Amino acid sequence: MSHVTAAFVLVSLLGLSVVLAEDPYLFFTWNVTYGSIAPLGIRQKVILINNQFPGPEVNCTSNNNIIINVFNNLDEPFLLTWNGVQNRKNSWMDGTPGTNCPIPPGQNFTYHFQPKDQIGTFFYFPSVGMQKAAGGFGMLRVHSRLLIPVPFAPPAEEFDVLAGDWFTASHKLLARKLDAGRGLGLPAGVLINGRPGRPVTGHDDPPMFTVQAGNVYRFRFCNVGLKTSLNFRIQKHSLKLVEMEGSHTIQNLYDSLDVHVGQCLSVLVVADQGPGDYYLVVSTRFTKKIHTATAVLRYAGSNTPPSPVIPEGPSGWAWSFNQWRTFRWNLTASAARPNPQGSYHYGEINITRTIKLLNGHTVVDGKRRHFINGVSHVDPDTPLKLAEYFNLSNPVFNYNLMGDVPPALDIPVKLAPNVITAEFRTFIEIIFENTERSIQSYHLDGYAFFPVGMGPGKWSPESRRLYNLLDTVSRHSIHVFPKSWTAIMLTFDNAGMWNLRSMNWENKYLGQQLYVSVTSPARSLRDEYNMPDNTLRCGAVVGLPLPPSYV
Repeated sequence: MSHVTAAFVLVSLLGLSVVLAEDPYLFFTWNVTYGSIAPLGIRQKVILINNQFPGPEVNCTSNNNIIINVFNNLDEPFLLTWNGVQNRKNSWMDGTPGTNCPIPPGQNFTYHFQPKDQIGTFFYFPSVGMQKAAGGFGMLRVHSRLLIPVPFAPPAEEFDVLAGDWFTASHKLLARKLDAGRGLGLPAGVLINGRPGRPVTGHDDPPMFTVQAGNVYRFRFCNVGLKTSLNFRIQKHSLKLVEMEGSHTIQNLYDSLDVHVGQCLSVLVVADQGPGDYYLVVSTRFTKKIHTATAVLRYAGSNTPPSPVIPEGPSGWAWSFNQWRTFRWNLTASAARPNPQGSYHYGEINITRTIKLLNGHTVVDGKRRHFINGVSHVDPDTPLKLAEYFNLSNPVFNYNLMGDVPPALDIPVKLAPNVITAEFRTFIEIIFENTERSIQSYHLDGYAFFPVGMGPGKWSPESRRLYNLLDTVSRHSIHVFPKSWTAIMLTFDNAGMWNLRSMNWENKYLGQQLYVSVTSPARSLRDEYNMPDNTLRCGAVVGLPLPPSYV
C-alpha cells in the first residue's frame, strides 16, 4: 500500500476530515517492552521503546500528521501522552487516563495527531500510574514550516538533552509505597539521556555531543524527571535562550538555566572555545543533597579531557525567581502563535472568570493524599471523555465538585474524579497558590497559556498590578515557588477534556490534578472531532451504540 493510500485509509479510520491529507504524514511503529539497565550501578527494570532508552525521537514540522502505532508488550496497561502538543479539537489523542482507555497488554493502538500551528520543544512519556519513573519518554521536536522565518540562523546541528531525577526502585515498587501512604523519598541521582556521566562510573562516558569549532548548535533541553528542578550549564560556554515550550523568546545570554519538572527550552551554543572536551552539567536545585550528572561535549579532533572543575550551580529561590522575570516573548518573530491565533494583546482581553487553585496534602483513611481545592482526584474505570461523549457523566463523575475559590482548610477532602467546566472561548485567569514547602510545577494539556505573574505569599486582586500584560512567554507548564502564587491567563477555545496536573508525579499520583471539560454548544465538527473509530473502549461504554455525530 502506498503512503498516499495509507494516509487516506488512516484518515477514514480515525474519523477525521480527508482535508487533512494535504499535510504530510509521518509513520512510526513503536514496540514497548521491558528492559534491564543499571544507569546508577543498580540493575533495574525499565520501559523501552524499540529497545531504546530514552525512546525514539519524533522529528516533525508544524501541521504534520503524526501516525504512531504503539504495541504494548508489557504485563500492564500502557498509555503515552504528548506533553505540550495541543491536539487541537482532538483530546481523543491526548493519551491520559481521563481521555483514553489504556492499551491492554498484548494489544496496540494507533495515535494520530497534528502539532497544529505549533513549533518548539516537547516530549512524550507514559501517563499510567508510576510508569514515568521507568522511562518510556522521548523528545518531540516540531520545526517551523519553510515559509515561516525563524529569528535565528539554522544551527549546524541540534542536540536533545532529556534530563531528570532518577530512582533505582522499580516503578511498581514506587507505586506500592505511595499506595501504602508513604512518600517517594529522595532520588538516587540524575540522568542525561539515560546516563549519569562521570560521578557514578568514575570515568567519562564517550562524548555525547561532538561539535566543530566556530559553529552554532541548538540544544533542546527537557526536564523529564519526577519531582526535582534542575539547573543546566556547559563549561565555559554561554547559553542563548531562543525558545520555550513553543514560543520564541528574547535572546538573552545565560551562564546557566533552571528548568523545572515538565518544562522544556532551547538554547543556541557557539563552539567558540579552544579545541578540547567540556562538560555539559545538570544538577538538582532546592535539595539538601545536590545530585549532578555530566555529559561530554567534544570539539572534533580533541584529545584534551574536560577540566575536572565543574562549574557550580546557583543557590536559593530568589535566583530562580529573578531569572524567570528575564524571560520575555519575542513579539517580532514570525512563527506559530498561541491561541487566540496571532494575538499579542492578551493583556487587553477582558477576564470573564477567575479560578483560584490551592494545593495541599492531608491524610485520608490513614494514607497521604494531595488535593486541589479540597478534591483529591481519582481516575474512574471509564475515562472521563468517553463517559461525557456517551452521556454517562452521571454516574461516572460529577462536574464542578470544587469551586472557583478554595474551601476552608478544615473541610474534609473529597476523593473523586475532579472535573470542572469552562465555557467555550472565554478568557479565564487561573491563580495557583502553593501552601507547601516544596516547589510545584503545573502543566495544562491542550493549551498554551500566559504566565502573567508570580510572587511570595498569598495572591490578592492587588497582585494584578505586578502582572506582565505585554510580553510574557506563552507556554504550557509553569512552576509555583513554595508559599507563593503564580497567575496564568488563557482562552479556553480548544474543545475537549483536558488534564491540568502537577508535574511532581508523586503529588499527581496522589490526587493533585483535575480535568477541564470544554464543550462547544454548537456540537460542530469545526470545533471538535467525533470519537475516532479505532478508540479503545473500557468501563461503562463497552458495547454501547455511538452517539449522534457532530455536524
